Amino acid sequence: MIETDHGKFEVLKDYKEALEIKTFNDRYTPYLNKYAYIVGDVSAEMLRLKGFTKKNYNTIPDYLAESCNPNTPYFVLKRLK
Repeated sequence: MIETDHGKFEVLKDYKEALEIKTFNDRYTPYLNKYAYIVGDVSAEMLRLKGFTKKNYNTIPDYLAESCNPNTPYFVLKRLK
């Protein structure tokens, strides 16, 4: 479990140690509050964040394969209540 400025999360995956709390806090926007899962990937040395609901959580592997560079560092977080 990690605690951020935007709540507590369970780290489900941290591939290539992509998760940096300060960068996450800086890039996080309030529209992500409605999502149960947050995926962050590093592309061109910039963190991108995308939210997923419980219903579309199973599409995260598709997102990573189709929208991210191969072998890119990424993380998957689950929001804790």
